[in-house]
Amino acid sequence: MSDLRTVQVLIEQSLPNERLDVFLRGHFPAVSRGAIQRLIEEGHITVNGQPVKPTHHPRAGETVNVHWPEARPATPPPWKTDLNVLFEDKHLLVLNKPPDLVVHPASGHELNTLVNALLHHCAGQLSGIGGVARPGIVHRLDKDTSGCLVVAKNDAAHLALSAQFASRRVGKIYHAVVCGVIPSEAGEIRAAIARHASHRKRMAAADDGDGRAAHTSYRVLQRLREATLVEARIHTGRTHQIRVHFQYLGFPVAGDLTYGQRQNARLKELTRYAAGRQMLHASQLTFTHPHTSLEMVFEAPWPEDFHDALHALRLESAA
Repeated sequence: MSDLRTVQVLIEQSLPNERLDVFLRGHFPAVSRGAIQRLIEEGHITVNGQPVKPTHHPRAGETVNVHWPEARPATPPPWKTDLNVLFEDKHLLVLNKPPDLVVHPASGHELNTLVNALLHHCAGQLSGIGGVARPGIVHRLDKDTSGCLVVAKNDAAHLALSAQFASRRVGKIYHAVVCGVIPSEAGEIRAAIARHASHRKRMAAADDGDGRAAHTSYRVLQRLREATLVEARIHTGRTHQIRVHFQYLGFPVAGDLTYGQRQNARLKELTRYAAGRQMLHASQLTFTHPHTSLEMVFEAPWPEDFHDALHALRLESAA
């Protein structure tokens, strides 16, 4: 089982409180948990050569074999639309995702997603990781987050890029407008992140050790009226990491009503500015090209509404 479509994962530490499907989701962020569960149930994922259930708890010394089956035809319909492509070759493409664009089709967003657009743009050049022919979404950005996103065009590129993300060898820098005036010029945020205890679609900082380790470093780029423009570098890739970490600091992202409704209401009261979405932008992405092994650095310009936010909140406008 050494073919391209099979990957081995050695369990180095027993995880009695974590399910196998959740563990593998962390190793293969491009694949949904539902897809991993289906692959386990269909026997494509085994532990020490034996079938298991998604609820299996990883134990030290176990070897997990993950076999990616041949892709089935994609079901989402292609969508012809303009994409802001920063780079493209036969292996991958990097684009500047606009805000208000859903990445994957889901209930309520079956059409006009990034996947639909890429099915048209990359016709005939699709990754099949996860068992469905589709463009290789290696990582994700929230619907309202803009900026750099890399897409794999074939399985080899998909697996190589996914491995870089899983091993934290990808550089990810974000720009964010946050509510309030951060007193320090730079800092480190180390707070584990877990699923919120009562709101299952939300994440939360976990001080009790139940969450997954998360690390964000930041520096202040510009001080604004009742707000701050920051540059954040994420050293881990947890769900909603920047949004949760800055809420944890007490300075949630402007426009993020999931994690900062009270502070955003206060920002509007003091400045008369209300963001139409969370002011979070994936500014820079650095990774090694899976074919040439060259380091590649991409920067995505701010969208118009990000400029509008800075214009509305700049200190000079207080006069």
